[in-house]
Amino acid sequence: MSKEEKVDLLLNKWVSRKLTVFVIASIGLFAGSLTSDNWVILATAYISVEGVTNIVERLTKFKAQQ
Repeated sequence: MSKEEKVDLLLNKWVSRKLTVFVIASIGLFAGSLTSDNWVILATAYISVEGVTNIVERLTKFKAQQ
């Protein structure tokens, strides 16, 4: 197993990729390599995707209970 595969496996088990992108964007913001406008776009995308994921998960559970 290559080093990249091990890192990917670790990320899949411990941290979502969306959260990883959000954290890297935040680091870029504070390091000065990302503008605040770009960070807002990434943060909004992260929040939107997480929200939609949670809604779909709840709907699936609700339908399974009926």
